Amino acid sequence: MSNSSLQSLHVHPVKSVAGCAPGEVVVEPWGPAGDRRWALIDGDSKVVTQRQQPRLALAAAEPLPGGGIRLTGPGLEPLTVEVPEPSGTTVMEIFGRKVEAVLAHEVAHAWFSDHLGASVRLMHLDDPAHRRPVDPDFALPGETVSFADGYPLLVTTVASLDALNSLIAQGDHPDDGPLPMNRFRPNAVVDGTAPWAEDDWKRIAIGEVTFRVAKPCGRCVITTTDQLTAERGKEPLRTLARHRRFGDQLVFGQNLVPETTGTLRVGDPVRVLA
Repeated sequence: MSNSSLQSLHVHPVKSVAGCAPGEVVVEPWGPAGDRRWALIDGDSKVVTQRQQPRLALAAAEPLPGGGIRLTGPGLEPLTVEVPEPSGTTVMEIFGRKVEAVLAHEVAHAWFSDHLGASVRLMHLDDPAHRRPVDPDFALPGETVSFADGYPLLVTTVASLDALNSLIAQGDHPDDGPLPMNRFRPNAVVDGTAPWAEDDWKRIAIGEVTFRVAKPCGRCVITTTDQLTAERGKEPLRTLARHRRFGDQLVFGQNLVPETTGTLRVGDPVRVLA
């Protein structure tokens, strides 16, 4: 690991929507600043992701100073969405758990509804320090998370993606690969490791920030969605099922919880602490 470094950073302001790759990002207790602070819900107030709406991949959100976002999407005028006034909260459901959040302005609901051809509303997580706890089976008291699937930060490695693509190439449908890293929507991508080295990590440091490795990341149908076309295939789940099954999960990447806060920068050294 002596030559391991942070290859890239990724922030997704709206859950399941394309994001950006900044050169540096501030790590807050609940994850990278601005990451997944917005999410969509349906008429039953349940979260909407690429699991139900793969077309979300074709929209993009750019973070703005102050926490707002700029939305772009095919055939739609760009839209700037400011952080809504916290005049009251609405209860939404994310993966079976209730979370309080604030409704965005109606124009944002209309923009996303037009994009998807389905009625949705945009929500903002106004108080990430208190709204949504990390899974208590893998958390310390008081640890919270944004609208990310379950943990503050997701790390993947270049070597493991190369190894996965090699397995796909050796499989029954080699033309389904190679896959790009954006299929896995990580926050941090590390270069200079051995393939699957992250399986053994317990604690790591990226630059000045230390993290606890909470658990491997179980993958879902979103990984089969081409992030540029929104079309779905069979990979990588078919190959992960053959080679990376851990219990009932198909694993790629590791979920992290920050032990400290600070700034991550592309090129930062990555050290295994335990």
